[in-house]
Amino acid sequence: MSSKGMELQERDIEILKLVYRFRFCLGRHVRVLAGFFGTRACDRRLKLLVEAGYLERKKLLYGVPYLYTVSHKGRMLIGANKRADEIRLERIMHDCHVLDSIIFFIGTRNIALEAVTSEKDLHSGDGFGHRRHYPDFVINAPVGTIAVEIEIALKSKERLEKNIRTNYMDFDFQYWILGDNPKLNTLIKDFQSEYSNLKAIKLGDVTSYVNNLK
Repeated sequence: MSSKGMELQERDIEILKLVYRFRFCLGRHVRVLAGFFGTRACDRRLKLLVEAGYLERKKLLYGVPYLYTVSHKGRMLIGANKRADEIRLERIMHDCHVLDSIIFFIGTRNIALEAVTSEKDLHSGDGFGHRRHYPDFVINAPVGTIAVEIEIALKSKERLEKNIRTNYMDFDFQYWILGDNPKLNTLIKDFQSEYSNLKAIKLGDVTSYVNNLK
């Protein structure tokens, strides 16, 4: 299969499916999750996919690298929804942290990407009307189901506990990846005494791990 002189490879299809699953990816996410050995090889492939019209490259937020999204042509190729995903500016950093966290769990917990269910996939079964809360992603691991939440901004204690309680009932384990808000960290620590499957990870540890990947 070729387009504009580009010979499409099986990995190209996997890249399109990967980007579509998470609405967008940065180049560093594609490099790790699609199994590239180097940044240059990944960047060249992404450039070809953009030039062939399968991906779009957007600069939406200062200080954040280009976001890659699947174009209409790309969505038709992989049999995805014709409608483009909405990229919300206020969620870009959060969603980048989600992808970094997936890379962290894959690398430190020996988890396969295929075992990860994105929030977008979880919502795909929702009907019209009120959308229920889902974790940022779920891991179907040999030890059980793991809900992962990335929390940076402080929410009310009631809202936090509601989400923690739901995860407690629905999943075997729940990990909360936390920013450096002291009050948020204290609240989560207090909840750990009541909800036995609740564990916390520092966002800084996730970011450090991803930044040190070669």
